[in-house]
Amino acid sequence: MLDFCEVGISATSERILRFSRENVSYLANIFLPEVNETRGGALTHIQQMEVFLRSLGDPGFQLGVGLDVGIHQTTVSKIIDKVSREICSKKNQWVKFPATGAMFNRAKDEWAAHNTIPHVIGAIDCTHVKIIKPYVHGDEYINRKGVSTINVQATCNSREMFTSVDASWPGSVHDSRIWYNSPIYPIMYNNQKRVCLLGDSGYGVTPWMLTPFKDPITNIQKYFNRIHARERVIIERCFGQLKTRFPMLNYTIRLKTDRTCRYIMCAFILHNCAKFLNDPDEHFDEMNIEEEAVMPELYAEPNNGEVRRRGIQFRNEIATLYRCTDSVEKVNKYLDCLDFIHIYFMKVLTK
Repeated sequence: MLDFCEVGISATSERILRFSRENVSYLANIFLPEVNETRGGALTHIQQMEVFLRSLGDPGFQLGVGLDVGIHQTTVSKIIDKVSREICSKKNQWVKFPATGAMFNRAKDEWAAHNTIPHVIGAIDCTHVKIIKPYVHGDEYINRKGVSTINVQATCNSREMFTSVDASWPGSVHDSRIWYNSPIYPIMYNNQKRVCLLGDSGYGVTPWMLTPFKDPITNIQKYFNRIHARERVIIERCFGQLKTRFPMLNYTIRLKTDRTCRYIMCAFILHNCAKFLNDPDEHFDEMNIEEEAVMPELYAEPNNGEVRRRGIQFRNEIATLYRCTDSVEKVNKYLDCLDFIHIYFMKVLTK
């Protein structure tokens, strides 16, 4: 069997396995039990991790991975199933959402160190991952673009690490419905620290979900929306980094639905591992990530009237922090110039 970590050029192995040599060994050691018996062609735990990472880093079939590595496709399938189970069993060690007052305060302080909107602990959004249409309830997985997908909800912190991931919903389900049924919703609902997440306009505004003004009229509202967009973009950046490191998420995953959900979850966990290890990503080709349109809110917040009123009041309080109209007008004009320059250079670079 070919050992990718024995490839002569380090950059080559990193392009194939999406991690440095040392970090591949680290991942194998923390996620997989060591295999001492290798007679009869048994793979070491490091080799098993290599096979799994190879599958995440290539949009091809398991047969292709097997040919590259020198093992049969059925062996590749068994390894993917085994390794994904082992990684997901340690999910709570790597994907952690704040659950106590102290954790909320720490997350809020970390966000404030890099951003300006107060009381924020992270950003939230969903991303679609293509799958083979399931035989059972297959139509539920068809999203608005007519593609079979899993709609994955995730939150991230200021360090570009995912703090929660829910990869269990069919592609037809709206983002806001996933949010209201997610395990982190009651945590945010019941928090006593007045903290919130940044979400797009597909979510309803609440005291714990800060969304942009739908139709901004005043300069303050327009300025708030600009700041909101610039700070919320971190979750889009995390999705981009995730799909660049693991290109398989940009293509159709050809596994059974339950295995697909675990496979997707593993990618999010390994993204956090990469951040923890400071594993570089300069060896990867930047992917053209398709931007997903914001869908209007379809599912009402429980006790919608009162909760929405409190959410609007909370957002207005934060927006009025930018109450100096003259300064806001100047900043808006400055941001308009930056947007124009950005668009101009993007057109030049893409010619």
